[in-house]
Amino acid sequence: MRAAVRAGRARPALRCAVGENRSMFVIKERFFSIGDDFDVLDEHGTKVFHVDGKVLSVRNKVVIEDASGNEVATLHRHLVALRPTYEIRIGGEKAAEVRKKLLTPFRDKFTIDVPGPDDLEMKGDLLDHEYVIERGGTEVASVSKRWLTIRDTYAVQVTAGVDPLLIIGSVLALDLAMNRDKKKGDDD
Repeated sequence: MRAAVRAGRARPALRCAVGENRSMFVIKERFFSIGDDFDVLDEHGTKVFHVDGKVLSVRNKVVIEDASGNEVATLHRHLVALRPTYEIRIGGEKAAEVRKKLLTPFRDKFTIDVPGPDDLEMKGDLLDHEYVIERGGTEVASVSKRWLTIRDTYAVQVTAGVDPLLIIGSVLALDLAMNRDKKKGDDD
């Protein structure tokens, strides 16, 4: 069973109900550290997206494909930036920049800067995948490892009306940034 789970063939065991106004996606934790490709699954265990982890380069570029193998989004790290910054492109268009807030005592916070006034903020325990994503103080998505019984995975719940690709791209950008910070800390 464990080998099937690793290969992405087993259905995730969920501990919470997904409401009518929320969708759930399951993501493999720490895939960036080993550079694996992996699938993003829905709450039924069906492949929704494929993430190409082998294209990781100096810029930390990641390609997200739909279930048919068509590229639907990319994310990459800005090389020249004061703080970790990742650009998300959906359908070839810039959709957002995910960047770490500079002055946040005690906890890391990231902003998802989208065109226009509707920026989002990631806050909570980012390192342990227990956080929410808010727009103007209202929760639009949440991330948790506690909802799943499969090791090394976490779930992302997205409110209806919010682009799940934007949220998933942002969560992956956060993973890239946190993994990069962890590697820097290990090198010190």
